[in-house]
Amino acid sequence: MKTTAILLAEDDPNLGLLLSEFLKKKGFEVTWANNGDEALDYFVKSPFDLCLLDVMMPKKDGFSLAKDIRANHLDVPIIFLTAKSMEEDTLQGFKVGADDYLTKPFSMEVLLARIEAVLRRTSGEKNISSLKEEIEIGNYLYLPNKMKLVFNGVEQKFTPKENELMKILCENLGKPVSRSFALKLIWGDDTYFNARSMDVYMTKLRKMLKEDSRIQIQNLHGEGFRLIVE
Repeated sequence: MKTTAILLAEDDPNLGLLLSEFLKKKGFEVTWANNGDEALDYFVKSPFDLCLLDVMMPKKDGFSLAKDIRANHLDVPIIFLTAKSMEEDTLQGFKVGADDYLTKPFSMEVLLARIEAVLRRTSGEKNISSLKEEIEIGNYLYLPNKMKLVFNGVEQKFTPKENELMKILCENLGKPVSRSFALKLIWGDDTYFNARSMDVYMTKLRKMLKEDSRIQIQNLHGEGFRLIVE
């Protein structure tokens, strides 16, 4: 039976170690990140069955991290851990896709019960790509497995990176796609050079889709991109 893999993002070294050791003893496979950026790096490189995210972390807070995770992995369960108990923080957590919320301090047994409950609710609903072999985008036909885009019988071929970007946009049709998430997933790092490279690819995708004026790839300032069909 496959071991449940948990991504733990917690900047407090004492609590992080305590949680990590407790969950490992309970049979979970735990990857512990000390900040949000490190957690996102781990997430794009390995599959996880559940994420435990502290809200207040350096470099990238838990809410921002959850938005990046949700940008392309809609079904992975997320439980927030926070020292705050303000109602608006709880609401914000659920708005960005939390499955549950625990306010510090909490007992380890309560945490374990919450994890098991969330995993039961989401069992059988692992993140399987919703993309079909053929996808209609306006008047275009997109063939992700063949890396092709067809318009009126005329085919255009994608490069591997162009195809990966197109898949991410289609998987999140009408919804924002985080720049940071896309960069780390496809390029492996969100450096300035890679970001400029991705902008060039986005320009290419826009040119490939220009025959249908209803289709737009929008730039979302400070957030990323969004593919829409008006």
